[in-house]
Amino acid sequence: MAKNKHLTDLDRIEIEHSIRHKVSLSKIAAKLLKHHSTISREVMARRVASNKGAVGRIINRCVMRRNCDKRQLCMDMPDCTKRCSTCTHCNSVCPDFKEEVCEKLSKPPYVCNGCAEEYKCVLRKQYYLHNPAQTNYKDILVESRSGANITENELLSLDSLISPLVRAGQSVHHILVNNPNRFDIHDKTVYRYIAGGLLKAKNGDMPRICMLKPRSRKPVQHKIDKQCRIGRTLTDFKICMDAVPETRVVEMDSVIGRIGGKVLLTLMFRDCGLMLAFLRDRNDAQSVIDIFLMLRKLAGEELFLTLFQVLLTDNGSEFSNPDALECDKNGLHTTRVFYCDPCASWQKGRVERNHEFIRFILPKGTSFDALTQNTVNLIMSHINSYSRPALNDKTPFDLFSFIYGKKILSDLGIHKIPANKIILKPSLLE
Repeated sequence: MAKNKHLTDLDRIEIEHSIRHKVSLSKIAAKLLKHHSTISREVMARRVASNKGAVGRIINRCVMRRNCDKRQLCMDMPDCTKRCSTCTHCNSVCPDFKEEVCEKLSKPPYVCNGCAEEYKCVLRKQYYLHNPAQTNYKDILVESRSGANITENELLSLDSLISPLVRAGQSVHHILVNNPNRFDIHDKTVYRYIAGGLLKAKNGDMPRICMLKPRSRKPVQHKIDKQCRIGRTLTDFKICMDAVPETRVVEMDSVIGRIGGKVLLTLMFRDCGLMLAFLRDRNDAQSVIDIFLMLRKLAGEELFLTLFQVLLTDNGSEFSNPDALECDKNGLHTTRVFYCDPCASWQKGRVERNHEFIRFILPKGTSFDALTQNTVNLIMSHINSYSRPALNDKTPFDLFSFIYGKKILSDLGIHKIPANKIILKPSLLE
């Protein structure tokens, strides 16, 4: 059973779906590998109230509505002879109103999801919905980690010592080192308090802080299938290769130009060292899928199955829809996708090493926005025509042509460049 792990959005989707289909909380807990009390507390803490009524029925939630004979409570219709309990205004104007609460809400599953009486019930309802539940969880998580973990008196004492010395030109580290008996906090904590405006000293009192650029952060990536690695890890890859050693492997990766701009998809064939590159407008999963659809159509199913038996790639979000890459138009699995371990790009070292040739021509930081696919084909023609000692001084172009033929390369716009005319410098694009 998993311990010390928070429920995820997928877990909450499963809880909502299961409750709606009348699955017990104990069975839901077993499926999610959680304790049943965890699921119970989750449902009760994050259920949301609803004023939803019932079709064709007056919404009256008073416990006395069945036996009440009161009339003309609202006093604005003196000719009305109906009992007030049959009016929609009854609950809001009656001084003796006492709301009835459904007894089922005090028993598992504590919500109205999947209740057989829901369609005709007029009482106030409670629902467990994964979206509000996840939002509530995130809000609480952020609130619990915000602010300063320090009392007001401690903060005042800290301010009285730190701020005058900072304004005198001393560094925070110098102040804390020379006053070890006053405080037991870290330098970064003090910097955070100053940046947050909790002390009288400001970032402007520390010239070096003002010169530092904000740390760049990697953008958040959202995976299409969060469980795409199941059955596709490097261990699974090794098992596959041990079972069928002659399986052809293609290493797949992305080369980034300007952040947010065009990117390259690279495919390197291990058996011959040839690398293909395809220009994409954005670094998303759909652009990768579109390229493989194009390759299937261009090469034909038979050659495609020969070329792309196994794909080995990293954990980027653009590769997080493996089913779309593995299956043909009929939904049959024709290719297998495997993922390297996180932060272990060396496990597909051949394509990473080959990226150096691209960087000779397109140095890191160069924008790819002005490139066209024809320009990329020219770059790859020069790279694939370059002799490699690891290939017994043969070129990847020659080995690929010998194994698979030249037609597919010609269709992709890759051509042999004479040895003395190869350029692996930015001047190639001038």
